[in-house]
Amino acid sequence: MRRASLAVTIFGLVMCVAASAGEIPLVASTLVPGASGKVSYEHDRSGNIKLHMQTQNLAAPEQLTPAKNAYVVWIEPRDGQPQNAGVLRVSNDLRGSFSTTTPSKSFDIKVTAEDNPTVSQPTGPEIFHGGVQTR
Repeated sequence: MRRASLAVTIFGLVMCVAASAGEIPLVASTLVPGASGKVSYEHDRSGNIKLHMQTQNLAAPEQLTPAKNAYVVWIEPRDGQPQNAGVLRVSNDLRGSFSTTTPSKSFDIKVTAEDNPTVSQPTGPEIFHGGVQTR
């Protein structure tokens, strides 16, 4: 009987972990029609959300018209203002990656092309967007 109870508990924990992870596609703007991206996420031990963004076929921001200096990732909680989460780095093979952690459970994630990577509000054109809803 004790083993059955332990098995049910372990199964429940596995299902909770599986339900707290996911992946969403990013929608690319018409400025980068050949680009694609996705965000995978999972809960960490503190209950925060760990995000990892990957993009493909994304030209460097300097190659946009007009040229920009950085792709900035924004996390915008559904009840708050957008927060500059950092810079999406793009390699020579046109692949980008970015990772961060947020306490928000429901938020939009956006990437904009900016002249300055430390801007406090999005000012440049939107490159990608998506929405994350976790439990």
